[in-house]
Amino acid sequence: MTTPKDRLWTRDYIFVCMAAFLMSFSFFILVPTLPLYLVDTFHIGQSLVGVVLSCYVIAVLSVRPMAGFVADALPRKKVYIVAYALFVATFLGYFAITASLAMFILLRIFHGFSFGMLTTAGNTLVIDVMPSSRRGEGLGYYGVTNNLAMAFGPMVGLFIVGTGNYMLLFTTSLVTGAIGLMLGSMVRVPRRELQPMGEFKLSADRFFLKEGIRACIAFFLLAIPYGMTSSYIALYALESGITHSAGLFFTVMAAGLIASRLHSGKRVDRGFITETIRVGICIAFVGALGEAMLYETATLNITAGYILYFATAFLFGYGYGTMFPAYNTLFINLAPNSRRATANATYLTGWDVGIGCGMLFGGYLAEWGYEYCYGLGAALILVALVFFVRVVTPHFHAHKVR
Repeated sequence: MTTPKDRLWTRDYIFVCMAAFLMSFSFFILVPTLPLYLVDTFHIGQSLVGVVLSCYVIAVLSVRPMAGFVADALPRKKVYIVAYALFVATFLGYFAITASLAMFILLRIFHGFSFGMLTTAGNTLVIDVMPSSRRGEGLGYYGVTNNLAMAFGPMVGLFIVGTGNYMLLFTTSLVTGAIGLMLGSMVRVPRRELQPMGEFKLSADRFFLKEGIRACIAFFLLAIPYGMTSSYIALYALESGITHSAGLFFTVMAAGLIASRLHSGKRVDRGFITETIRVGICIAFVGALGEAMLYETATLNITAGYILYFATAFLFGYGYGTMFPAYNTLFINLAPNSRRATANATYLTGWDVGIGCGMLFGGYLAEWGYEYCYGLGAALILVALVFFVRVVTPHFHAHKVR
C-alpha cells in the first residue's frame, strides 16, 4: 500500500502564492521599462542607466542579512505584512519624482530595502505553510508564480510604455501590489516558539549562513548573466533588428521556467538536489550561448535571428527554472529549522549580488556591444558549473542536516 501525500494546495498556500504573483507582477512591469523611462525622462546614457538600476539591487542586498535575522527572531507574518505595505507604498513616489535623478535613485534604494525584506520573509513564510515532505514541489510551484509574473509583467509594461503613458505604468504596479498585500494579510501561519531576543548572540553567522558560502558563490556567478538578460535583452533585440514582439522574450522565457517546474521539484523531493542543479546549469549555458550569437545571426538572416531569439529565451528559462527550487532546497537543508529565514537570506543574497553586477557591468559592456555581455555570461555559467561540481556538491553532502 502507498501512503497518501501530505496536502500541499491548502488555502494558505494558495493565498501566499497569489500574493507572491502580484508582488512579482508589480516588480516585473518595471524591469524592462525603467531603462526606457530613465532614457526618456532624464536623457542619460546606457552606462549611467546600469548604475541607477544597480542601486536597487545594492539596497536589496544590504538588507538581506538583517531581513533573515528579523524574520527568524520576530513573528514572520508581521514582518512580511509590514515589508509588503512599505513595498506597495513606495510606488506612490514614482508619481512625484520626474525631475531629479538623485531623488529617483533614493526612491529606488528605499524600494530595494522593502523588496529585500519582503522577499526574504515571503520565501520563508511559504515554507512554513507547506508540508516538509513536499518542499521541493511546493517551492517549485511557488516559483511558478514568479515565472507567470515574468511572463505577463514585462509584456504588459512594454505595451503600456508603447502608449507613452508612464504614469499608467506606475498605477498598474501600485494597484496589483495593493491587491497582493490584501491577499497576503489573509494567510494563516502556524504558531512557532520564538527564541527570547536576549538569547540571540549577534555574530556574522546569525546574519549569514556560513555553511552556504560555497553554494552562494556559485549562485552569484549564475545570477550575473540572468541580470544582464532581464535588464538589457529588449534593447539588445532592437539593436539586432528584432523590432516586432521583442517583449515576448520574457513570455517565452517564463514558459521555459514554468515547464521545468513540472518535474524538477519532484526530483528534488526524491533526493536528486545537486543532480537537478547540474542539469539546469548545463541547459542555461546553451541558452546563454544563443544570446551571445544573436546579433551575428540576426545580421546574417533576420528570420534565423527571430528563431534563435525565442529558442534562447525558452532554454534560458528552462535551465534556471530547473535549478531554482533545487538551489533553494539545498540552502534550507544546510540550516536548522530555527535558521530557515537566515538560509533563505543567504540564498537570495547570492542572487541579488549577481543580479546587481549583471545590471552594472552589462551597462558598461553594452557600450562595446551587447554580444560581449552575453559572451561573458556564458563563460560565467561554465565557471559556475565547474565550481558547483568540484566544490559545492561535496561540501553539501558533507554538511547537510537533513
